Amino acid sequence: MVALGDSLTAGFGLAAEASFPAVLERELAPRGKAVAIANAGVSGDTAENGLARLDWSVPKDTQGVILELGANDALRGLKPKDCEAALDQIVARLKSRAIAVLLCGMKAPRNLGAEYVEAFDSIYPRLAAKYGLALYPFFLDGVAGEPALTLPDRLHPNAEGVRVIVGRILPVVESFIASIETH
Repeated sequence: MVALGDSLTAGFGLAAEASFPAVLERELAPRGKAVAIANAGVSGDTAENGLARLDWSVPKDTQGVILELGANDALRGLKPKDCEAALDQIVARLKSRAIAVLLCGMKAPRNLGAEYVEAFDSIYPRLAAKYGLALYPFFLDGVAGEPALTLPDRLHPNAEGVRVIVGRILPVVESFIASIETH
């Protein structure tokens, strides 16, 4: 499995073993899911950057991708339609390679205005519906806006924040893995 994302996946400011993919892999093992999760997170990446490196970031033998991109698009106020187009291409290319996708949603900063927020936040449910994807609605659920769970920048999760993210997404990932195993 590959976790394809930005700094939230990469583990910005954290030791490698405290990154989302590493913690998730460790949490899955005692649940009978011996899954290797490659960390293909690159700090600063937009959805378009993820698309540009898709082929070399996701090796041929990959069975599933946890796709976490879009936070930087929103933080930079980039056009939601461009973010959606890049994510759509990523998903379409992965599906054409028979690779299952778990889409992790992101929410736009609320200070960008209601119109932007609506346009951005609706990207993930729309893509999940279009492609029949497993969807985790908000990657930073339970962590965003919680100073005790973020680095001093108030954006990136600290080690405890990563544990909260993993704890919340774990049931979705377990179902995702089970769906891959049955195909």
